[in-house]
Amino acid sequence: MLTRRQFNKGILSTALGGLALQLHHPFAIAGSKSTGFGELLKDPEGVLDLPAGFSYRVISKLADAMTDGLSVPDRADGMGCIGLDQDRVALIRNHELQPKHNKEWPVTFNDKQISHAYDVDAQGRPLAGGTSTIIYNIKSGKVEQQFMSLLGTIRNCAGGITPWGSWLTCEESVDRASDKIGQDHGYVFEVPATATGLVDPNPIKAMGRFNHEAACVDPATGIVYLTEDRNDSLFYRFIPDKPRLLHEGGKLQALVIKQKPQFDSRNWHDSQMSKGIDYSCDWVDLDDVESPLDDLRQRGYQKGAALFARGEGIIFGEGELYFCCTSGGAKKLGQIMRYSLKGDTPTLSLFLESEHPSSFNFGDNLCIAPNGHLVVCEDQYSDPVDNHLKGITPSGKTYDIAKIRWQTEPAGACFSPDGSTMFVNLYSPTMTLAITGPWDRVKSVG
Repeated sequence: MLTRRQFNKGILSTALGGLALQLHHPFAIAGSKSTGFGELLKDPEGVLDLPAGFSYRVISKLADAMTDGLSVPDRADGMGCIGLDQDRVALIRNHELQPKHNKEWPVTFNDKQISHAYDVDAQGRPLAGGTSTIIYNIKSGKVEQQFMSLLGTIRNCAGGITPWGSWLTCEESVDRASDKIGQDHGYVFEVPATATGLVDPNPIKAMGRFNHEAACVDPATGIVYLTEDRNDSLFYRFIPDKPRLLHEGGKLQALVIKQKPQFDSRNWHDSQMSKGIDYSCDWVDLDDVESPLDDLRQRGYQKGAALFARGEGIIFGEGELYFCCTSGGAKKLGQIMRYSLKGDTPTLSLFLESEHPSSFNFGDNLCIAPNGHLVVCEDQYSDPVDNHLKGITPSGKTYDIAKIRWQTEPAGACFSPDGSTMFVNLYSPTMTLAITGPWDRVKSVG
């Protein structure tokens, strides 16, 4: 069994010359509550309540002028932070925009921007989805540049950083080419942190065409793990033919529970998945992964793949990874799964199944804080407004890190390489915050 010391120790892995931080921690999850960083104090600006000792800075917001002549788009979702040098980071930020949102982004594109768009609408205007990159100086606390780095995609929801210094941005869409758009959608795209403008929009088609949500990379093998935001989603892995060269092709597979084909982890109708049990896993090969009929998950299920309730954010730890299932559990308030590679056989286990909204409510994006605790973005559009950034301790207690004060979700939480700053998006209207404070401490963890 893993000890608290093992959990809190953590391991730092790097990219781009040792500056892109991933925090690796094993941990266990339950559903009780902790004091955490302390009581949340009401924000006089009406944006974000935080504990004493913490503060935020708005570094980017909807309609801000960017250095490429465009303006910041709406619906900021998943985001990755990658170090560029000792002072600067690249924040690569998704925008979950659909073709219907084109009219909401009143910008004029130049010929170069149009030629670098993956897709355009019937009027020849680039689709508004994609990624924007913010070059932020940690020391000065200033934005040095911001620009669109991917353009012409649909519903860029989440993704994940790679050990070689890029962001995998995922389309949560299976739209097909029509009289309204020119391309099929539902792919993963790669955006290097070193990009200085729009990248060539090359979909990684071997990773499959489905309602992609998030991705993470095993730094030891280069295998990419992928979640899917569907009520009957699968959990995928992509084994590249050439590590790091994802466009060179590879094999897409879906997770299967050994001796339990078509296992249902959702626990909606009966509790097939119990806490504290490690379920041995295998993987089944998938074919026709571009799935013109949008039936990849259904064909995988027929081969024995396990079902998940809206797979969302995912992060790799030390020989294990964790991912949220937003509406999983008997009360449909959310689950967190742990997939471990530490034994002779990989295993899947249930770490959290929420029983009350105040503990955990619709977990989405997630990351690891410098104190070794999990940070989860809640994504529940309830009345009244009640979305939080939640912390989860090694002993399984949840606590509030922040409360969002308007009806939107926090998204894309990630930390700077030095652990001093957490960046997070407020989804709509777009606002990106830099939050500083004593991230390496908590008042009570129990």
